[in-house]
This record gives sequence, C-alpha cells and structure tokens, in this order.
Amino acid sequence: MGNVNLAQAKNAKNDEFYTQWADIEREIQAYLEFDPDVFRGKTVFCPCDDPYESNFFKYFALAFNDFGLKKLIATCYAGSPISNTQLSLFTDEPVEDRTTKAPHKLEVVELSDFNNDGATDLLDIQWILENKKNALTRLDGDGDFRSEEVKKLRDESDIIVTNPPFSLFRDFIAWLVEQSKQFLVIANMNAITYKEVFPLIKDNQIWLGATGNGNDMVFSVPNGVEVAVKDKAKAARLGYVGDYTRLGNSCWLTNIDHGRRHLPMQFMTMADNLKFSRHKDLRGKASYDRYDNYNAIEVPYVDAIPSDYDGVMGVPVSFLDKYCPEQFVILGATESEGKGFSNGLWTGSIAQATINEKRVYKRLFIKHIREH
Repeated sequence: MGNVNLAQAKNAKNDEFYTQWADIEREIQAYLEFDPDVFRGKTVFCPCDDPYESNFFKYFALAFNDFGLKKLIATCYAGSPISNTQLSLFTDEPVEDRTTKAPHKLEVVELSDFNNDGATDLLDIQWILENKKNALTRLDGDGDFRSEEVKKLRDESDIIVTNPPFSLFRDFIAWLVEQSKQFLVIANMNAITYKEVFPLIKDNQIWLGATGNGNDMVFSVPNGVEVAVKDKAKAARLGYVGDYTRLGNSCWLTNIDHGRRHLPMQFMTMADNLKFSRHKDLRGKASYDRYDNYNAIEVPYVDAIPSDYDGVMGVPVSFLDKYCPEQFVILGATESEGKGFSNGLWTGSIAQATINEKRVYKRLFIKHIREH
C-alpha cells in the first residue's frame, strides 16, 4: 500500500515539483552564514530524490568536500517520473532493466577530482562510482520513505534534506520527528496549521527557513505534466521557460538554526499605526478590531503589529517568516482541525475566530515578550 500511496502522490499534479538549484543554494547559504560547520562530519540523507536527477543530491555532492560531509545518501522510489531522464551511469544494462529505473540508493563517502582538472565539479559527480568507496545499490523494497529499509537510512543520518510529496506531508513530518532528526524540507505554507505541524512551530521545535517563504518559487515538472497557463507564464517571466511551474505559497521548514530568525522586527506604536499606517483600511480607525469569541485584537498586517500592546494579537500566518522567538511567544492558531475555544477561553488547540460574526482568515495568536 505504501508504494501505491507514494506513486499516487507523485503522479498527482500538485506533487510534481522539483526544486531549482538557485533556491537550494540561496537557502543553504543562510545556514552556513550562521554556522560554517553546520554540515561538517554529518551524514545528509535526501529521500524521495533520484540521485541522478535531484538538484538536492547534486548540490550536496558538489559541496561534499567544502562542507566536510561524512556521507551523502539519496534514495529513489519505484516509478519515479524523472528517474533516468537526464543522466545514467548504466548504459551497459538493457534499458528496461537499468538500475536507475528501479528503487535504489546511492551512498557517497568520498568525492574526488576524477578528471584531474584541478576542481571538483559536476563532471566529477557524473563519475562518482569510479570511486569504489561509493556505492549504488538496488533497494529491496519500493523506496517509500515509510518502509523499514528507508527508515534505517533515516536513522543513520544526521540531516534530512528534500522536497517531499505535498500530499504526504503529514506522514513525512511525523516520519522526521519520530527520530528527532535535523531537517530542511519544502512544504506548502498551509501545512503550518496542520495539527501535526503547528504544535511543533508553537513550541519552537521547528520554524520557517531563511528564504523565499510565501513568495514565488519555481519548480520543474516532468515533460507532459499539465501546468496552468498563468503559472507557466509567471515561471517564464522569472526566467524559467519550458516544463516549469511556480508556486506562491511554498515555504521551507526546518529545525536547523539560522541567524535570520533571531532578528527582531521593528514596529510603530498602536497610536502611530492608526494615524500613519500605509494600509488605508487601518489608517484613521479609532482602534483595532477585537474578536467576537476571544480576547485579542485583530492585526491584519504583520507590519501593523503595535509595539506597545501587551495583550494577545491575531496576526497573519506570514508573520512566521519574520518571527523572532526572543521577541514574541506564539499562543495558538485558527482555521484548522480541532476545537480551540471553550466558553470563550483559549484552550491552546486549533480553532476559528470571528469579527462581527464573520469568519477571519488564518491567524496566529501572539504576545510580545517583555523584559522585566
């Protein structure tokens, strides 16, 4: 059943997203800026990533020596739509039986300058298996990340980095935290309100990554996959022409620290926001709206958070992109599974909130942390 579920997820239009090198590089650099040795001596595992097509694998393979990796592992699941479409080391095998057409894993422990050109580059990645210390082997199972075989690879790894199927994200995040692994993954921004995810964010066990959260991110798709005209056009305007799409609600989720999450935001006072806010629907109001069923004020824009308000505030989910844990505490969220209000009191779980009996879009409830 696992293989069927994974295959269905990867065949669904909304799961056919393959991350661009520039986005990976931009994000990884933020962690290196904070800690240059963040990957040193570590085993990095890229599940759900065909090692010869995945930019995650190629990026870490190219940086293997610079980062000081101990090992790099990638696995490919059965029926991958991009497997063996760009690069294969197995031309001596019949096409129908090539190793890269079956579930497999590649383990890299050493990357050398194979062509002796004085640099380790993508040409050297192509010849990884000329170094007999590295190994490409078939998997016994289907390559599903929930299989015991892949779980063992997870358990021996230090950091998991990948773009998992969005439709299986609940299962995938549970798979990650089951063994308390460090990770960096791409998700749909809506995933932060999942009951499997939000408590981890609330308790500062995971957080948004450093770049591109909630903004346009371009992904390649397998040839023949239908892409909305407007998304293909937007990808083209961003410089990606062909089999590409763009998502405006993607984000990075991680539990690896980066310095940008510790930068406090700067705000105006409540009075100045009401007088000078750049948002016309806020400027000139007598006060901020209050929720019908919860003792908190509605703050419709992150930059309109009042610096001098000590009570509870409901803010957009985009707040998490700028969230500094030393500046705010997250109390809860709206618009997801479960119940959260009991006789008008917050119970700490997920709920809805209304203003003038009208439902408010997704909100996080936060408070300033004041030094005493």
